[in-house]
Amino acid sequence: MKVGIIGGGVSGLFSAYYLRLAGCDVTVLDNGTFADSCSHGNAGMIVPSHIIPLAAPGMIAKGIRWMFQSDSPFYVKPRLNWELMRWGWLFHRHATAAHVERAIPILRDLSLLSKKGYQELAMADEFDFGWQERGLFMLYQTPENEHEMAEEAEVANRAGVEAQLLTGQQVQDLEPDARVTVRGAIYYPGDAHIYPNQLIPALVARLRQMGVTLLENQQVTDLTVQGGSVRQVLTKTGEYVFDEIVLAAGAWSLELMRKLGLNLPLQGGKGYSFMVPKPGKTIQIPAIMLEARATATPMNGQVRLAGTLEIAGTDLSVNTNRVRGIVQSINRYYPDLPVSQPATETVWRGLRPCSPDGLPYIGRLSHLNNVTLATGHGMMGVSLGPATGMLVAEAVTGQTSSLPLDPFAADRFRRK
Repeated sequence: MKVGIIGGGVSGLFSAYYLRLAGCDVTVLDNGTFADSCSHGNAGMIVPSHIIPLAAPGMIAKGIRWMFQSDSPFYVKPRLNWELMRWGWLFHRHATAAHVERAIPILRDLSLLSKKGYQELAMADEFDFGWQERGLFMLYQTPENEHEMAEEAEVANRAGVEAQLLTGQQVQDLEPDARVTVRGAIYYPGDAHIYPNQLIPALVARLRQMGVTLLENQQVTDLTVQGGSVRQVLTKTGEYVFDEIVLAAGAWSLELMRKLGLNLPLQGGKGYSFMVPKPGKTIQIPAIMLEARATATPMNGQVRLAGTLEIAGTDLSVNTNRVRGIVQSINRYYPDLPVSQPATETVWRGLRPCSPDGLPYIGRLSHLNNVTLATGHGMMGVSLGPATGMLVAEAVTGQTSSLPLDPFAADRFRRK
């Protein structure tokens, strides 16, 4: 079976890996180069703890308040756009306690499957990607967030995800090399982290060894549909014919889905990251700073700082105010880390494909018999990479699915 994968980010590459293991003849078409995918600048966190979707009670009010702060962690760029308005309306509809309750076991099982995939790859020692199982801090500084985190820890423990509520001193005891100024934290010991800059090139090299064809600078211009199937993939440099198609084009999946007759609710959520090179006193445990919605991850002797969710279409310009907000938040939580405003050209930015209900799109399209979708992972693309690849391979080859795919269906909003 010849399978063409459109998109060379982490979802596309892991789909290629598991499809090749299943015996498929796989070709990956990427719009740019594999050395510059969105996945490279990811915070690198593998987070089974993230069982509460972005669409949750209270997020609408927070989002409106943050929109008027130039350095806030969340921003929606105002523009007259029907797809953005539809996405916002669907987000509003799903920001309910009932949706969160339904989504928790779905996200938990998907994340645990993905973590297991990473563990198996690390144990097999096929390639190195900096796998570390040190857990994750959710750091907070205010009494209000302490109350919120206590409730979140209770939800996690009820769902079978271990969560420990720590005092500020207990946090400091686990971070002996860097001063941490917090009221407390939730500690998720089951979380892990990787080095994305190492994962992507190592995975690309492994795929080439396995016989996967990897083609760069292949901008898809059209998809020819005939008899309920995609017959041809047209790019600026050529035409390709495959038995099966996997769409894993990240934030650009929306444009491709239009060519297939489906208006997929999807928006690009821009995020930024930059490195603090070889700080004198570094951290050991990745952290999310709750009030700032920024992250800090130890990577390869350095620290990667990341943050913001900027719903701005496919605009990839750097908003220096948002980057400044990340810098200031780090200085508040880790006052001894030598963090200053980075030069604009050193700031990585990428678009996370965000669905309005916080669940990815994985599985076959109902109106085309040879197209499988793998996008919409939001800020969890790297974390959910192996699970996405496994589920895609099972769907394409007709194997029994490791998880029910109905919650991830592309047409789920039309059925409500």
